[in-house]
Amino acid sequence: MALSTTVSQRKLIKRKAPRGFLKRVFKQRKPHLRLETNSDLLVHLNCLLLVHRLAEEARTNACENKCGVIKKEHVLAAAKVILKKSRG
Repeated sequence: MALSTTVSQRKLIKRKAPRGFLKRVFKQRKPHLRLETNSDLLVHLNCLLLVHRLAEEARTNACENKCGVIKKEHVLAAAKVILKKSRG
């Protein structure tokens, strides 16, 4: 029975980038911008990389605090570290 619940959860994962949504947001927010055809994919990839870095840093913070669960405080501290690194 547990197998069927894991299979149904896997079906909910989207395998494609939300290209239409990203293009629509770009047009609504910045209609004067002229973007290349695949720029929405680059933005999506950048967001995924940010989330991945944030998750790694939050996991490191949780391990340092000897906590088995990543809490809000760990994520906020990780976000501060990542912003400092990205700004130089």
